[in-house]
Amino acid sequence: MPTDQFRGFVDTIDSQSGIISGWAVNLHNPARVALLHILMDGQEVMQVLCDLPRDDVRQVLRTASNKLGFRFKLPQEAFDGESHDISIRFADRTALLLPNEDKPEEGHESFPFSFTPHTEYQSCVDGISEGLLRGWVISRNHPNAAWSDGVVVSVRIDGVPIGTVRANCYRGDVAEALQGPPNCGFELPIPQRYHDGLSHEITVTSMPDDIPLSGSPLLTSLADDQLTTKLVQIENSIAVLHQQLTALRNTTRSLIPRKPLNLQHYDRWAKSYYPLLREQTALLRKAHPLKKAPLVSVLCPTWRPDEADFRAAIESVLNQTYENWELILVDDGSQCEQTRDLLKEYRKKDARIRTFSLKVNRGIAGATNKAISHAKGDYIAFFDHDDLLVDVALERMVRAALETGAKLLYCDEDKVDAGGHFLEPNLKPAYDYRYLLGCNYICHLTFMEAETVRQVGLLESRYNGAQDHDFLLRTVEIIPREAIHHVPEILYHWRKTPNSTASNIGNKGYAVQAGISCVADHLKRKGIEAAVSSVERLSLYAVDWPFAERPSVSIIIPFRDQLDMTRNCVESLLKTQTYSQFDIILVDNFSVQKDTLAWLEEISAHQQVSVLHVEEPFNYARLNNLAAKQSQSDLLLFLNNDVIITQPDFIKKMVLETLATPNVGAVGARLLYPNGTIQHAGVAVGPDVIGVHVHRLQSSKDFGYIGRLRLNHEVTAVTGAALLVSHPLFDEVGGFDEANLAVAYNDVDLCLKIRDSGHRIIFCAEAEAVHHESYSRGSDDRPEHEARFFNEKQVMLERWKDNPLFKKDPAYPHYFRQDLRTFFDLHAPEDLWS
Repeated sequence: MPTDQFRGFVDTIDSQSGIISGWAVNLHNPARVALLHILMDGQEVMQVLCDLPRDDVRQVLRTASNKLGFRFKLPQEAFDGESHDISIRFADRTALLLPNEDKPEEGHESFPFSFTPHTEYQSCVDGISEGLLRGWVISRNHPNAAWSDGVVVSVRIDGVPIGTVRANCYRGDVAEALQGPPNCGFELPIPQRYHDGLSHEITVTSMPDDIPLSGSPLLTSLADDQLTTKLVQIENSIAVLHQQLTALRNTTRSLIPRKPLNLQHYDRWAKSYYPLLREQTALLRKAHPLKKAPLVSVLCPTWRPDEADFRAAIESVLNQTYENWELILVDDGSQCEQTRDLLKEYRKKDARIRTFSLKVNRGIAGATNKAISHAKGDYIAFFDHDDLLVDVALERMVRAALETGAKLLYCDEDKVDAGGHFLEPNLKPAYDYRYLLGCNYICHLTFMEAETVRQVGLLESRYNGAQDHDFLLRTVEIIPREAIHHVPEILYHWRKTPNSTASNIGNKGYAVQAGISCVADHLKRKGIEAAVSSVERLSLYAVDWPFAERPSVSIIIPFRDQLDMTRNCVESLLKTQTYSQFDIILVDNFSVQKDTLAWLEEISAHQQVSVLHVEEPFNYARLNNLAAKQSQSDLLLFLNNDVIITQPDFIKKMVLETLATPNVGAVGARLLYPNGTIQHAGVAVGPDVIGVHVHRLQSSKDFGYIGRLRLNHEVTAVTGAALLVSHPLFDEVGGFDEANLAVAYNDVDLCLKIRDSGHRIIFCAEAEAVHHESYSRGSDDRPEHEARFFNEKQVMLERWKDNPLFKKDPAYPHYFRQDLRTFFDLHAPEDLWS
């Protein structure tokens, strides 16, 4: 509509998306792009330039420029479900008239806008696999909102409801593709009655609005393959025959695919595991009888225990398959007649039980010290008065002690609640000193050579609540690493009651401060005046290392063009890092774009940056090896050009970890995807996966399994995307394998060589950066990469197949699968001993 100075027209107004488009021109100065002022309820909320090409308008108005069009979306505050008055003004405050269907020649100076919130979905019904209907769905309530998971879906077959399920299963593929929430999948078993070979219509809808998901309805015959159908028929027959066909039934059931168990099903898993553990122990007992039967002193301080729990604890010792033990019960000055009567009862019941009473309450440390002073055993086991020992616990611990010669042994543990359900297992790695600084992951069952216990000395009451953590730290000060052994069996149940530490660390808040003190004092005894702090007021501890040493670091960044990403990577380093002893070696692999070459010429003038041009076919391993040969630094930081570092002490944190504990060969960083989920928190290795990133796609705010996302700890491998390694060690082990592992797995291979040489690798949870994974070269699963990727996988399998580090990753508990969700999905119990 014309004005004195301006002319314009609104072509479209989309009331759902809030997008408005049209054109406008300044008639006094047509070459100057018109500026529009957008008002909502009389207040200006945004400005819009009319700078989009509109050749149609230009031809009519005969203007010199076609920059006449506009298209904009109303701001988020317009999408609140309320009615708003929208108008568009030119610079002279005259109105750009809006279409008036009744009187087109007049138009409107404003129009009402009201957005009715409705749920939008992205979804897919994948189909049926192994008897399960699978799919995924995410939703949002308006176009500006983030996508969320947890949608409830309803499933009907031929119009008959068969179930409702919440879409909260882990779907890493969807999260990676859409950069949305990962827990958006659903699975629902199809009732067996529909596996009849006939055609059925499956409808899957969101609830409560009953909107069909993409791919619904699904028309399928629900016909199993002949083998599975026959197996199901046989199983039904077996249910009738039962006793006569037990063997056939078990065989048939073993062939029917089953969904693996995970931590959500731990109670069910554990109740299968423990009978098998007893069977395996009995087989060992028969095949390899113990040549010695050393006396084991089980120490149990107590103070006014719950009678039922205390009886269960004592009975769990009485029920041990290993018989040469003594149980020392110490009443910590409870002045409780019931406790005295219980001690007297059990002392009479079994001569192996000895009891002592303190006149005054000395706390758990004092009571334990009393028990130690009376212990006669060759080994000492520490036991809480309301916990439970698995019946083969002492037998397994004694066998391991005799076979390994270890002075300190520990096993895995779980919790048991008041209903007798097993839950929250603490499945542990091989001995990890760095992890022990961050938390007392060893905990129960602690089993020690008695002579070593006496060398360590008394438990310190000033650390009550963390007295066992202090005792362990003092122990590792006087015995070598080789004398510490992890027994990879679950042999201890920590009772979970409303008032126990197992239920809530808040019940013993003083323990956190005691833990801080014991870690700091341990480091002080080693000559390190470090600042120790709690991670979010939990019994997880961070160490701020005080080292003044500043080894030099060369940061090696291979790249080819991709100027914006590479420049962001380099500039983020130069602008943010407080650690100054570093240089950057840019390895240019055939960049050809003019902007890139101009930037390289400019950046190479920086005193901390050099450029190595390598005009060869892409070989990641070789590019890094060539740069390493050029470096004179003490440490090498291999860094992908798609890693953006803004944390000021990133390099410092990584370097300090190389100095903090002995024999550290390499350090890896905590890397996040741009959406804030975990991309890298260490790599687990094994024949099934070669290398898998643990905790991948979990929220960066999570703690991970037993604190692993927040605590620095040992791993068997880390990603080469941000890998700090000792330069001399890198040369000693031969660097990256550029001949056989040009692209994939060279970082895992390097880490295995470092570990195999006797050095350790640390995941530094405190050094964090954002990784735009595979931005440079793309994914390995693309068709053009398949042959190369397969060959590199075969190289790794052949090279490392017999190496214990690779066969059974010591940093990754063997109970967990690597091919599914790490630290979550469990191997079938019967597979653990195969």
